[in-house]
Amino acid sequence: MSMNIYLNWLALAWLMSFAACGVADKPKEPIFQVAFGSCAHQDKPQPMLRVAAALSPDAFVFLGDNIYGDTRDMDTLRAKYRRLSAKPEFRALKERVPLYAVWDDHDYGENDAGRHYPFKEASKDIFMDFWEVPAQSPRRGRPGIYGMEWIEKEGLRVQLLLLDTRTFRDGLLRREPTDTLHFKNDYRPNGSPDSTFLGEAQWAWLETALSLPADLRVIASSNQFSHTYNGWESWNNVPHERARMLETIRKTGAEGVVFISGDVHWGEISRQPVPVAYPIYDVTSSGITETWPKIEPNANRVGEAVPENNIGLISVQAGATPTLTLSLIGSTGQARSEVVVPLDELSFKTE
Repeated sequence: MSMNIYLNWLALAWLMSFAACGVADKPKEPIFQVAFGSCAHQDKPQPMLRVAAALSPDAFVFLGDNIYGDTRDMDTLRAKYRRLSAKPEFRALKERVPLYAVWDDHDYGENDAGRHYPFKEASKDIFMDFWEVPAQSPRRGRPGIYGMEWIEKEGLRVQLLLLDTRTFRDGLLRREPTDTLHFKNDYRPNGSPDSTFLGEAQWAWLETALSLPADLRVIASSNQFSHTYNGWESWNNVPHERARMLETIRKTGAEGVVFISGDVHWGEISRQPVPVAYPIYDVTSSGITETWPKIEPNANRVGEAVPENNIGLISVQAGATPTLTLSLIGSTGQARSEVVVPLDELSFKTE
């Protein structure tokens, strides 16, 4: 064989090998995707919603601060929802993707407000009507906005748990201005066992919900869960309630739990190790329009934080071992931070 013929044969073999590897290594198309985001000012352009629509997820979850209402005037609150509804980016997403929502403080009605906000019932009615929650939904017939949705696709059973972190939450413990050694920003943890984040009725509902069979459970919380203390609103400010959540997951045997959250005006993926269970991931997507000048440290952060506008995405890929891809998507539609997790990592290990 001449050298030229040999080199041509070698090149052809290499190309065939490369092509075969390319086919073998091509990522599987997801069998399920849920996108989500938070912190969307009704008077600003919202191009991130067009990015979300282009991904064609099976659902989109608004995680709170879906408008900046900040009012005790319900006509003003309605008018701000109307401005969101009129936005072409919002309409385009709504026409293409099923929408679900929880609220945070600004669409609830008042900055950092909890159970003492006096217009929470009226605000709830406006919320339920805007998000077109069906008249027969249990969410309409009880205090608060918490509820459960099911999404089934290609044999995958996904439980979407929509938490209410406002209606029942006690006031948080303010940081003393003189205390700069241990605490920072607005809040410090409250060790009192009498303070609550969800309220007893919601806790009872959640325990029942987590006892139901599901392959993947997405818990939508407006406030972050799995990060470390940063002094802003968070589950970390009521540590016994955070511990109760982990114990409820363990007690019910609920596997496949992932949190999604918003609020902070930056994006990050957190992984909370749990010795008696499995690691709890929390994908924080914030904001659709808002940003923050300083990103707080987070010892549980996986990968890089995202300071720009972003949306979150959880994708499920089928296979011998199904995997979750947890992503934060930037304005170009590309992942700015991403973690791949085997679904069986989110399970109770047996010896």
